[in-house]
Amino acid sequence: MVYAPQNPLIVQSDRSLLLEVDNPLYGAARDDLALFAELEKSPEHIHTYRITPLSLWNAASAGVGASEVLGALERYSKFDLPGNVLTDIKDYISRFGRVKLTKGGAGELLLTSEDPMLIAEIARNKRVQPTVLGQPDRNTLRVDPGMRGHIKQALVLFGYPAEDLAGYTHGDSLTVSLRKKTSSNNARFALRPYQMNAVGSFWAGGTVHGGSGVVVLPCGAGKTLVGMGAMSQARTHTLILAPSTIAVRQWISEILDKTTLTTDEVGEYSGEKKEIKPVTVTTYQILTYRPSVSTVNADTGEIGEFPHFDLFTKHNWGLIIYDEVHLLPAPVFRVTAEIQARRRLGLTATLVREDGRETDVFSLIGPKKYDVPWKELEKQGWIATAECTEIRMPLTPEERMEYTLVDDNRVKYRIAAENPLKMDVTEALLERHHTDSVLVIGQYIEQLKTIAQRFNAPLVTGKTPNAERDRLYADFRTGNLKVLVVSKVANFAIDLPDANVAIQVSGTFGSRQEEAQRLGRILRPKKDGSIANFYTLVTHDTKDQDFSTNRQLFLTEQGYGYNIVDAATVVPDLPVRLAAMLADFEEKKLSDDFSMERLIEKARSRGKVGTEEESGDSKPKSSRKRKAEKESADELASTGMVERDIAAGAEDRQQERRRGRPPKQKQGREHLRLVK
Repeated sequence: MVYAPQNPLIVQSDRSLLLEVDNPLYGAARDDLALFAELEKSPEHIHTYRITPLSLWNAASAGVGASEVLGALERYSKFDLPGNVLTDIKDYISRFGRVKLTKGGAGELLLTSEDPMLIAEIARNKRVQPTVLGQPDRNTLRVDPGMRGHIKQALVLFGYPAEDLAGYTHGDSLTVSLRKKTSSNNARFALRPYQMNAVGSFWAGGTVHGGSGVVVLPCGAGKTLVGMGAMSQARTHTLILAPSTIAVRQWISEILDKTTLTTDEVGEYSGEKKEIKPVTVTTYQILTYRPSVSTVNADTGEIGEFPHFDLFTKHNWGLIIYDEVHLLPAPVFRVTAEIQARRRLGLTATLVREDGRETDVFSLIGPKKYDVPWKELEKQGWIATAECTEIRMPLTPEERMEYTLVDDNRVKYRIAAENPLKMDVTEALLERHHTDSVLVIGQYIEQLKTIAQRFNAPLVTGKTPNAERDRLYADFRTGNLKVLVVSKVANFAIDLPDANVAIQVSGTFGSRQEEAQRLGRILRPKKDGSIANFYTLVTHDTKDQDFSTNRQLFLTEQGYGYNIVDAATVVPDLPVRLAAMLADFEEKKLSDDFSMERLIEKARSRGKVGTEEESGDSKPKSSRKRKAEKESADELASTGMVERDIAAGAEDRQQERRRGRPPKQKQGREHLRLVK
């Protein structure tokens, strides 16, 4: 057995990879592993990655072969590679493209392979069998073209993802190109080199080898410009899906500023407007709106129909762009399965989905076409250098007692997340950064209201009218407003390039994607070249700390390290104040007014008021839905990986509110979902 102690990597037979952080080769190894492995854990000294079929298929679709994967592992491994890992990597990568979807001479959809036994096995697969219309020869199946997406989903589950070479419908033609100077201020404009590479990887010269897939770029790196670059190549009517009305309007503004399209050619389809033009920008929320309870599926609990789904089919689109594709709701996956003849571009900062549906993105939107490490763009100066700091503090004595007395893990997390000591730390940070442009970001509305009142700062939530948001964002951009408190609606698509400090007081459980998006709010390069600061405030020895560790996984994979400090370094008199609080609480417990029952009821009430929800819908949840959420929350302790649906854009739901009886438990769990 070869032993190379200077190397940082241990490859294990279960396809897990252990990477030493304190090793000179760590950075190079991390960048190579990111091409074909997924980060699972990132404590201080050893990071754990795992090689999965999907990670290898994404690598294969991007042109990374088995020899490159094995070469990287051998280059950094301390020991010989396990034999089964060698075999598995070769096998899984070879599976991508062994089955192909092509178009026959008469326009029929064909499923082909050079392996006739594989075709015979696929023909008998229970998920594929209903789509088979015939078998012209032993290497070919004729399949239902209307089931193209469903076939690809089935083949991913079968373990042989299809390479889709069946081509696309061009859609109605549209004359569009990128400007050389912006229309707003006549400034010179051109795509950056990595943006041009991303467009080229997606478009692939207009051949069947391109036209569907996902481009992964950091927040602030100009994913919108990549979308416009794809539009200039496709030159066809385009439907763009965005996470919020604010994002819709930013897309429209950028398109009008940097392309040759006019206002007559670009439309908004939202809760406020219903314009259908050659380029139409809409939200996921409006597409998944259902107005009626006239029909309820007894098996799934789904309510009514989706009246806006015909937007996908009633116009001859040639390109569909999915902004923040990792937020794609389940109903949009279903309709996307029906429109596989349209070119599809997904844009995201991370392919991480907390619901585990990465395979649906792979099969229905397309494989990863382009990815660039965040730190690489930082080195090139395209995004700001950022320092991440986790500030840990204890609970106050009374909150610690509340935390101990409740069993509901959701309530435990909320008690820890709303730790009142976070106010003092926030105050100290605001004093430290009094000349900077600061975003205070959180999950719980009552907590954010308290912060806004204490520091006399405006608050933006899902209920804030769009006009008011625009005014506040404009004041922040011009420097007239130095501190802005924002809820999770600011996770996506707010253009605040001068924001250079973010203070995260609470988050959506263990959401890795949310952590990445929130850091992204401050990653636009600064005019003075200054460093951005991202602070996350965490209550130690609680669920808050557990979830914080999981939240940081994706950013750790991208090369960001968190400097962990004690709150006493920020608020020097905190230990003295905590001692006084403890003495006061001990004295309070001895008084006649103290009641343990009242303390328990106070703790339990945390889960009943001032929730983190942003829909603006005051209608109470059904007992069935509350039960489903509670059951999911009770599983938090054993998993540490729970995610609420954090799609922003609740203003669309305010415009067209979803009414009716909540569905069965299955749908209730969409709001608080356990990630396996």
